[in-house]
Amino acid sequence: MNYPELVEKIKIWGQELGFQKIGICDIDLSEHEDALQQWLDAGYHGEMDWMARHGMMRARPDELLAGTVRVISARMDYLPPEAQFASNLADPTQAYISRYSLGRDYHKLIRNQLKKLGQKIEQEVGQFGYRPFVDSAPILERPLAQKAGLGWTGKHSLILDKECGSWFFLGELLIDLPLPIDEPSVNECGKCTACITSCPTQAIVTDGVVDARRCISYLTIEFDGVIPVEFRKAMGNRIYGCDDCQLVCPWNRFSELTQQSDFHRREAFDNSDLIRLFLWDESTFLKNMEGSAIRRIGHTQWLRNLSIALGNAPYSHDAVNALQAREGLSDVLDEHIAWALEQQQAQLPYTSTKLERLIRIVQRGLPRDA
Repeated sequence: MNYPELVEKIKIWGQELGFQKIGICDIDLSEHEDALQQWLDAGYHGEMDWMARHGMMRARPDELLAGTVRVISARMDYLPPEAQFASNLADPTQAYISRYSLGRDYHKLIRNQLKKLGQKIEQEVGQFGYRPFVDSAPILERPLAQKAGLGWTGKHSLILDKECGSWFFLGELLIDLPLPIDEPSVNECGKCTACITSCPTQAIVTDGVVDARRCISYLTIEFDGVIPVEFRKAMGNRIYGCDDCQLVCPWNRFSELTQQSDFHRREAFDNSDLIRLFLWDESTFLKNMEGSAIRRIGHTQWLRNLSIALGNAPYSHDAVNALQAREGLSDVLDEHIAWALEQQQAQLPYTSTKLERLIRIVQRGLPRDA
């Protein structure tokens, strides 16, 4: 079999399937095992127990799929047109949603395209072992992408490519064919620390290491508990994810818009007014978020995130009414609503309404028979 020729075909097929870049690497990630263990030992994974549960399997692709000898790493750009980064973040009455999640959920789309790539290879070489993954298995996708030449791991821990920045998804096709491998990418961050200094919650503890427990993306998406008070002001109007470390990265000036219409802003977000989104009932939330990655956090967590943003927004009588109308749905949500109402009322001079609100807050902490 002419493997070099097959690699060229694979890269052409990848582009035809909507990927902007395809790279191939071996499966040796042993040099990353110590760092992975240290990250887990430090508790930086927060409550993402599945990261620790699989141990070093994340660095051993052949334990994930027996017989694997190569990984085809694929990149698909997602930056939507009219991203409106600055204008959206600058308006505290509008919800900021991470740009990767404005459109359809990427998992199924990319996985299907990787599966098609595997089928094309199979048509060419006959039956072989392969399996696609897109955030769906314990695998170190970023070190694999760097080994495959798709970019280097930036100080914010995301993959960066000097030709396109970082606004892209990654997917992997594990295979049992000994294909020639690509040259790994070289780190080009230099002395730049823009991502580290701009992180709203100082979650980047050192180059390439993120403490998820401080990260707004983790807090708004992966974490379903009570968000620590120390991070609520810093969250601003970010209700799902955070793009700040990418927004300030100089390499992202080379980013191109996505070719996938599925990643464009969905109609439900044409108007991202915080109060409007907060007033969605559960059925409206589920309907508007159909096919979206956001749907999986559920309505209550959606309201929790929005309540923090409303607490950071300018005083609005409508906001206060909306927050009060949602009280009693869950203890976790109530705690965030109480905080948001305090922040709203703190912007007013002392009035009878504000005093009544403060009395209610105090009474919450008193015994039932007090």
